[in-house]
Amino acid sequence: MTDSLVANPRAIHEIEHCWIPLPDGTRLAAKIWLPIDAEEEPVPAILEYLPYRKRDGTRGRDRTNHPPVAEAGYACIRVDIRGTGDSEGVYHDEYTVQEQLDGCDVIAWIAEQPWCTGAVGIIGISWGGFNGLQIAARRPPALKAIITIGSTDDRYATDVHYYGGCLIKDNIGWGGVMFGINALPPDPELVGEDWRDMWMARLEADTPWTLEWLRHQRRDAYWQQGSVNQDFSKIACAVYAVSGWADNYNEAVPRLLAGLSCPRKGLSGPWAHQYPNKGHPGPAIDFLGETVRWWDHWLKGIDTGIMDEPMYRAWIQDSAPPATVYPERPGRWVGEPSWPSPNIETRVFAMNPGRLDEKPGDETPLVLCSLQATGTHQAMLCHHGEPGTFSSDQRGDDAASLVFVSEPLAEPAEILGAPIVELTLASDRPNAFVAVRLNDVAPSGASTRVHHGVLNLNRRRGMDRSDPLVPGEPVTVRVEIDDIGHAFPAGHRIAVSVSSTYFPLVWPSPKAVTLTLLAGRCHLELPVRRPDAPDGTFAPFGAPVNGPGSAMTPVAKGQGLRREVLRDIASSTTMTHQVQDSGLNRHDDTGEIEGERGENWHSIVEGDPATARSRTERVDTWQKDGIAIEIRTRQELWADAADFHFSAELEAFENGASVFSRSWSETVPRDGN
Repeated sequence: MTDSLVANPRAIHEIEHCWIPLPDGTRLAAKIWLPIDAEEEPVPAILEYLPYRKRDGTRGRDRTNHPPVAEAGYACIRVDIRGTGDSEGVYHDEYTVQEQLDGCDVIAWIAEQPWCTGAVGIIGISWGGFNGLQIAARRPPALKAIITIGSTDDRYATDVHYYGGCLIKDNIGWGGVMFGINALPPDPELVGEDWRDMWMARLEADTPWTLEWLRHQRRDAYWQQGSVNQDFSKIACAVYAVSGWADNYNEAVPRLLAGLSCPRKGLSGPWAHQYPNKGHPGPAIDFLGETVRWWDHWLKGIDTGIMDEPMYRAWIQDSAPPATVYPERPGRWVGEPSWPSPNIETRVFAMNPGRLDEKPGDETPLVLCSLQATGTHQAMLCHHGEPGTFSSDQRGDDAASLVFVSEPLAEPAEILGAPIVELTLASDRPNAFVAVRLNDVAPSGASTRVHHGVLNLNRRRGMDRSDPLVPGEPVTVRVEIDDIGHAFPAGHRIAVSVSSTYFPLVWPSPKAVTLTLLAGRCHLELPVRRPDAPDGTFAPFGAPVNGPGSAMTPVAKGQGLRREVLRDIASSTTMTHQVQDSGLNRHDDTGEIEGERGENWHSIVEGDPATARSRTERVDTWQKDGIAIEIRTRQELWADAADFHFSAELEAFENGASVFSRSWSETVPRDGN
C-alpha cells in the first residue's frame, strides 16, 4: 500500500486464523486485521461474512479491502459461514435462518472481545450484502450500522433465480457455481487431521441448489424468508446501500431508500458487480475512504458530515456507442435530498405504431411473435465488467421485436430512476411473458441498451400467484425497467423495444406465443430529472486507496472469460456458450493452489420452445502439500409443456482417484413458467 485513508494510520497485524465458537459447539473460521494496540485502545469492529473461502477464494480481495480500514482504527473480521471454507458444520442452501442466527452469535462474540468497543458494523457485496440486511432485520444489539453492496431486498423478483417472475438462466448457472464450491475441503493446516472427515461430510450434504430453487417458481414462503422488503420496519440500524448501473442489483438501492425508515444513504455508480474501489466500468472511487467516513459517524460518534450530504448520490452516465466492453462510463455525480426525489418528473410518451409521441393515437393492433433466439445481444445479467459482458448493438434483437422510436430530441434529457412501460395486450396462449428494453438511438442508427425489464404475464396480479391468461382477452400490465441514471443527448432518439421471447436470459414459454399489442393504449413513463435540479453538496470522491492484495503465481494459464453465439443454419439452432476459466494459481504465502473452470451452454431450435436446453459443467481444483482435490459437477435442464426435467452429477477426486460420486434426476411441474 502506498497511501492511507487517514493522516495517522495505526499499525496493524493480521491474524490468519482463529475460531469463533457458536452456542451449539460449532466453530466458525475467522481472519482478523487488528490495530496492534487494540487491547489497550479498543476499536469498533467490521464483519464480512461469506461462504467464499477466506483462505483462498476471497483472499486477494480481503487483503485489498480490510487492511486500510483496520489502519483507520477498526478491527476487520472476515468469517466463513458454517460449512464453508474452514468453518465446521455443513451448508444446505443460501441465506438460511441458521446462517442469520449464526451471524448474530458472531456479532455478540466480536462485541465481547477485549479489543472491541462493543460497536459492530457489517459490510459485504452480493452474498455479504444480502446477509447484512437479513442480520440487521434480526437486530443484534451490538450491530449499529451496515454497508450493503450489490444486494437485493427481494430474493424472488430481482435476484439470479427469477426476474420479473420469469425463470432465468442464471438459476442453473449460479447453482452450478455453488454446487462445485460447496464440495471443496477445508485447509488441513488450519483444521487439523479431521479435514478429510469434514470434507466427506460436505460432500454428503452437497446437493444441486438449482433443483430446490426450481421447486419454488412463485414468491412463496421460501423466497419471503430473507427478503427484507417483507417488513422494512425490522431494520433499525443505519444502512448505506450501494450498487452500480451495470450490476444486476442496481434497483435495490432506491427501493431501500424509499422503503426503510432508519437512517440511510444510497450510492449508485457506473460499476458492475464489484466493490467501487475496484469498479468497472470506471471511474472507480475511494470507496474505502467513504466507508471510514460512514463507520466513523455510526461506530465512533465522529461528525464526518456524511449524514449532512444528500441521501442519494447517483452517477448520470453519458450516452455511449454500443459496446461489449466499457473501460469507463463518463458522466457526473448528482445528489438527491430524498428518494423518491422532488427533482424527478414523469414524462409520458404514447406508444403509437413505430413511434413514441406526446399524444396517443387511435387504438391499433400490432402483432408480435418474436424469434425464439431474440435476446442474444443482451449483457450478462450479473457480471464484473469484463470484456464481452455488456450488450451489443440492439438492432439485432430489434429485428424480431416491436420498436417504438421518438423524434430526435431537441434538448438533452437526463433520467434517474425506474422507467415503466404500460402495455395493453392480448395473448394467444395462457402462459406468456414480455421483455421490454429502453434504448438510446444515435443519429447513425446505432442502438445502445440503456436497461431492460421482463414480466411473467401469469404474475401480473402478484409474484406470489399464478393467473393464466385468457387467450384473446386484453390485459393491461406495467413492466418496470431496472433503475438507471442516463443522459440522452440532443439529436438522439429514445426507443422502446418489446419482445415475446428473451433467450437465453428468460426460459421460453411452454409454447410459441403471439401477442397483440394495442398501440395507442400503451405508453412509456420516463423518470426525467429536472434540468434545473440542484446537484447537492457533497465531498468529492478521491482516487481509490487499496490494501496490498495477495501475491499469486500462475501455475497454469486459463482462458479467462469467453462468450459466443453459435448459429447452426441447417438445424435452425442457436446456442450461447460461455467459458470462465481462471487457470491454476498459487497463493505465495499459503502454498495453496486453486482454480475453477465453468462452461454454460444454452440452446434452442427456432419455432419450438420445447427444444430449449441449458447445461453447466464445472471443474473446481484445490491443491496443497501433496493433496490434490478436484470436483467435477454437471447440471442439465430441459422442459416440455407441462414439466421441467433436471439432472445433475457430482464427482470428487483425491490425487486422481474418485472418492465420491452422486447423481440426481427429477421432474418438477411447471408453475406459470
